[in-house]
Amino acid sequence: GQSYEIRMLDNRKIGELPELNGKLVKSIFRVVFHDRRLQYTEHQQLEGWRWNRPGDRILDIDIPMSVGIIDPRANPTQLNTVEFLWDPSKRTSVFIQVHCISTEFTMRKHGGEKGVPFRVQIDTFKENENGEYTEHLHSASCQIKVFKPKGADRKQKTDREKMEKRTPHEKEKYQPSYETTILTEVG
Repeated sequence: GQSYEIRMLDNRKIGELPELNGKLVKSIFRVVFHDRRLQYTEHQQLEGWRWNRPGDRILDIDIPMSVGIIDPRANPTQLNTVEFLWDPSKRTSVFIQVHCISTEFTMRKHGGEKGVPFRVQIDTFKENENGEYTEHLHSASCQIKVFKPKGADRKQKTDREKMEKRTPHEKEKYQPSYETTILTEVG
């Protein structure tokens, strides 16, 4: 339920795709499973979630906080997907909210579970000659884990404690933490 900002940036090189100048593009955001084994059963997992949480969505756009998004839509049958249009030449920030937690998809449920990692994936499309946004431009994603506030605080504390016990050589294997995450381009 917490709102997180994702800044949409035009990452074209100078002179690349001039046909996009002055045009809108469509981005589709999805929350999907990061683990391969859960990707195979994603449909059943999401159906189970829908059954247990009637009327709830997995992903929403916090419209009042967002800037520069046009025609935001959430398809009632795709609980993990939202989409909107935006102008790459203007400042655009979308604030998303994820309404399910990582432990809702773990097998054992007696507290202290690891929680499954999710991935936020963003696919961006331009218009074809019929005015439909079907021509793929770019895809990017990053891994996320979603916890309730107390659980998130506890996880950060135990992660910090674990890191403090490691040797400097062992610490080198881990990424440092950052204020912002640059999403990784998906091929």
